[in-house]
Amino acid sequence: MLPRPTGREGRPFSDARTMVEAIVYRYRCGIAWRDLPEVFGPWQTVWTWHHRMAVDGTWDRVLATLTAAADAEGLVDWSLSVDSTIARAHQHATNATRLTGGWIELHESGRRAA
Repeated sequence: MLPRPTGREGRPFSDARTMVEAIVYRYRCGIAWRDLPEVFGPWQTVWTWHHRMAVDGTWDRVLATLTAAADAEGLVDWSLSVDSTIARAHQHATNATRLTGGWIELHESGRRAA
């Protein structure tokens, strides 16, 4: 399922297993691409692999294949839990301006006082 060398001239083809391990390592640790250990090679190469595999649908095919294999073995529990908890914010937390008439009332009260 992973990309294979095309045989074209140019830069040497990176090892697919190393690239996938680097991508998984990056997400597992929650680090930036630039902080990948040097053992995985240049971070730009790892990012390029990840980007290309995301654009051409390789990650989707890998997920579908692994999910189908796990389901065939009976390892996937398809039960679903839905949480309907609602978290409401206070009206002042919305950061939206509201016309309450307060400014107009201040002007009118100033005229009445004079």
